[in-house]
Amino acid sequence: VIIMSSFDYDYVVFGGGSGGIASAKRAAVKEGVKVAVIERARWGGTCVNVGCVPKKVMYMAASIATTLKQEAAQYGFDQPTSSKVNWGVLKAKRDAYVKRLNGIYENGLNNLENIDVYIGDATFVDEHTISIAEANGITKTITASKTCIAVGGRPTDAPGEGVMEHSINSDGFFALESQPEVVVVVGAGYIAVELAGVLKSLGSEVHLVTRHGRALRKGFDPDLCEALHEAMVDHEGIVVHNDTMGVEKITLSSDQKKVVHLKNGDTIYGVDCVLMAIGRVPNTETLNLDKAGVTMDKRGYITVDEYQNTSNPDIFALGDVCGKVELTPMAIAAGRRLADRLFDPNRKSAESKVSYEQVPTVVFSHPTIGTLGLTEPQAVEKYGEENIKVYKSKFANLMYGIYDVEPEHKPKTLMKLITAGKTELVVGIHIIGMGADEMLQGFGVAMKMGATKADLDSCVAIHPTASEELVTMGTWGTSPNVSGAKHSPLLGAPPSEPEM
Repeated sequence: VIIMSSFDYDYVVFGGGSGGIASAKRAAVKEGVKVAVIERARWGGTCVNVGCVPKKVMYMAASIATTLKQEAAQYGFDQPTSSKVNWGVLKAKRDAYVKRLNGIYENGLNNLENIDVYIGDATFVDEHTISIAEANGITKTITASKTCIAVGGRPTDAPGEGVMEHSINSDGFFALESQPEVVVVVGAGYIAVELAGVLKSLGSEVHLVTRHGRALRKGFDPDLCEALHEAMVDHEGIVVHNDTMGVEKITLSSDQKKVVHLKNGDTIYGVDCVLMAIGRVPNTETLNLDKAGVTMDKRGYITVDEYQNTSNPDIFALGDVCGKVELTPMAIAAGRRLADRLFDPNRKSAESKVSYEQVPTVVFSHPTIGTLGLTEPQAVEKYGEENIKVYKSKFANLMYGIYDVEPEHKPKTLMKLITAGKTELVVGIHIIGMGADEMLQGFGVAMKMGATKADLDSCVAIHPTASEELVTMGTWGTSPNVSGAKHSPLLGAPPSEPEM
């Protein structure tokens, strides 16, 4: 590592979210590297404070409500007198958990000798000089040899007459002190879908409003979108308003209820809460990036290459601020790989980077969605329809086997494998149904290692589980006997052995 003694720090990170902290801590354990982290709000970023973590807590609460209201009686339990959540208690416990995580992140930084922590707004004075405006009114100036921008993003401001005044965004959802009885959720992405599902399962009347087509239309396999729509309408009871062109305006009625006027002429009356989840924007407008020679695209996202390099050779960016794959684990991986590349004393990590391909992701809808790789339209576009083979299975989870419901009305699981080429290389895995969130990770490892359909068939199914469907699809064992593995598991081959 070349220590630049003319600077206060070798590495300064803007943003104390998951990606920024991961990169800072990775750099700080390298011998002789002096690091600073600047955060203007709460440690942990979006994920910890108003994203993944509190969202998952609410999802689990909603799942418990579903068990109490629907599932318990089907298994012979006496129906509870009430399944209504005490929103205040749930919020207090959730907020306390988040606060504890804030402390864990902060303590993790303070316990490292090579890291200094600053609380305030950071802006560039020039490419190596940074101004920090602290809450107490004091402004500090520090210099950095290299800088990483990991400031994340925030919900998009919603246009329309009365919309900002009479609505909340996803951040505001976590500030709600009581549960609204009637909610309109506006948006077609995973945030809108997740929060609509949570509120409905907890007992609110929920309307989901999309501008064009069905929810999750962008980036998700069409079969998943269709299955999700059926689940939301037929099983969850969410009122879905598709193809509305969005919200025209929000007004108040005489009883102070909100009235949501849609651009297609429809109107939703008697609304307690309107939640706008129409997208996110990067937190770049106050950074003075022009003074540092850092280029952004027209939406304000920082332009980077596969190594997180910006247009300035000493400034890097990662996470949501780049707008590529906006997932916490993606930012963490990118941050660690960047620190390895910049500060590895042996230069063994000179080409270190993270892959933005075949990234598994989950939507905590009701039921959950797990998706990885190419959708069917994407696979057709890339390889040609004649070169792909699709396997699909739709079934009722054994969980619903004893339900007193006609088979066609039981909740369904849909699984889809997309393969390409003569070897039937697995290029897409898409699941919606109970347990999709937990089963995808292992299949993600297999797919990253180049699994073929034959490789999946070579693994004996775990019965009875839903995930066994992924290793028994189609006519089992009839795919081309070609493995993507370094050590083939096909045709009863013995397991691989470690090098000693």
